[in-house]
Amino acid sequence: MKPTAIDLFCGAGGLSLGLQSAGFNVVGAFDAWEPAVRSYRQNFRHHPCFKEDVAALTSERLGRLGLPKEVDLVAGGPPCQGFSIQRIGADEDVRNDLVLEFVRLAAAMRAKVFLMENVTGLLGARGRVVLNRFEELAQTLGYEVRTKVLNAADFGLPQLRKRVFVVGIRHDVSGDFVFPEPCVLRHQTVAEALAGLPPPAKERCTMPADPLHIVTPLSPLNRLRIEAVPPGGGFEDLPLELRSNCHKAGAERIGHRAVYGRLHPDKPAGTITAMFDSFTRGRFGHPFEHRNLTLREGARLQGFPDDYAFVGSKREMTKQIGNAIPPPLAKAVGTSLRQTLLEDASLFDEDTALPLLREA
Repeated sequence: MKPTAIDLFCGAGGLSLGLQSAGFNVVGAFDAWEPAVRSYRQNFRHHPCFKEDVAALTSERLGRLGLPKEVDLVAGGPPCQGFSIQRIGADEDVRNDLVLEFVRLAAAMRAKVFLMENVTGLLGARGRVVLNRFEELAQTLGYEVRTKVLNAADFGLPQLRKRVFVVGIRHDVSGDFVFPEPCVLRHQTVAEALAGLPPPAKERCTMPADPLHIVTPLSPLNRLRIEAVPPGGGFEDLPLELRSNCHKAGAERIGHRAVYGRLHPDKPAGTITAMFDSFTRGRFGHPFEHRNLTLREGARLQGFPDDYAFVGSKREMTKQIGNAIPPPLAKAVGTSLRQTLLEDASLFDEDTALPLLREA
């Protein structure tokens, strides 16, 4: 008997994939964005994914959808732009309310534990206001809350991606929860992660072997720029005549220093974003070749297997990949949560304990 989970704000399914690998039975998922729902359904055929506004969900609506009245885990990553450190004047962003809707739904589904992932801005000045309200509501609804920042690179991902994980344990659950400790002796590098991929197809290829492994052509000017940037470098390596006007000021006056950058082959990538398909938007140039990353390469850096499918336009798929919760990190936290549930004598007896996970 596996503990059950529902994935709210599921996106393309990175969290669900990690939870399944950790031994959970994901029984349903929700997202309001059609392209993400289509991708999710393409990869998970044995449970439903609903295109629904999570803020409008009620216990009655969940019942009509045929979902269990109670689940062991409610998990998800509510949209984070409302308190991103890159966003100005976002204190009243309606997306902040989705964080509170998350804990409301966890209680409505009688979840024994919940897991929420978000950007580190949640711990900043704007985000802390929302997080305090979240913790107060969770405690009122009967949950003990624990929070920790985890770096995906510490759990086998070739990417320095720090995210906040907020875990709630219902007061009547006796199992003890401990956040996972780093499980690698050294960080995986970009070169190791991309090894073995075939050469990418050209954009005009009508029948590519992998529709996600296609090169986006560069403009003549951007071709000159990427040729001038060494592995691990950025716009500061460009000669003055190749810099855009906004980058000709002194370096101390420029905020986004990773733009027009290349990945370093012998280090993990920086955070993969929803715009990783262009080196003009960050350090997303291929470490060796004079080109942008392909979507498949971005998916590898996010920890997705090569047979994972994404659906939509190039822009939509890039956003799905960049916004995903990396499956290896989700697996690590999910394994700790599963152990908490298995330690609770009122939930599972010894005969139902799950075997140790096989390493992928």
